[in-house]
Amino acid sequence: MKKKEVEKYLHKKVKEGETVSPVLPEGVKNYLIDIDGTICDDVPNEEPERMGTAKFYPDALETINGWYDEGHIICFFTARFESHREITEKWLIEKGFKYHSLLMDKPRGGNYHWIDNHLVKATRYNGKFTNLIEKTVKIEVFDDDFNKNK
Repeated sequence: MKKKEVEKYLHKKVKEGETVSPVLPEGVKNYLIDIDGTICDDVPNEEPERMGTAKFYPDALETINGWYDEGHIICFFTARFESHREITEKWLIEKGFKYHSLLMDKPRGGNYHWIDNHLVKATRYNGKFTNLIEKTVKIEVFDDDFNKNK
C-alpha cells in the first residue's frame, strides 16, 4: 500500500455527526518498528557518526518489505533524535527499506508499557525476523471488572 493509499484510510472520519479516530480495514496491520538493535546494529544516539554505516539485518529487510508489499503500514519508531532524521531516512532508502512514516524521539530505555484505546499487539525482537506466529503468553491488562464491583 502506497503512502497516498494509507492517507486515504487515515483521513478524518465522521460517525453519527462526530469526528472519530480512523480504524484500518480488517487484516491491515500498522507495524511500529524500532531501528537500532532491531533492523540494524545498535547505534546509540551519542555516536551519530555510525548511523550512516550501520550494518542492516537482511532478514529484517526481507520481512518488513514483505509486510509492506502485502498492504500493511510500516512506521519506523526510533529513539534517535529529530536531529538524526536526515541520516536515518537516507540510510533506510539506501538499504532498500520500504516504509510509510518515521517517528523520532521515542523514549529511551526500553521496558515500554503502551496504553491505548486501540488494540495493541507487542512483539519483542530477539535477534531474528521471521513470520509471526500466534502464541499464548502472560500479559498485564486493566481490570475490566473494577468498575462493575463498585
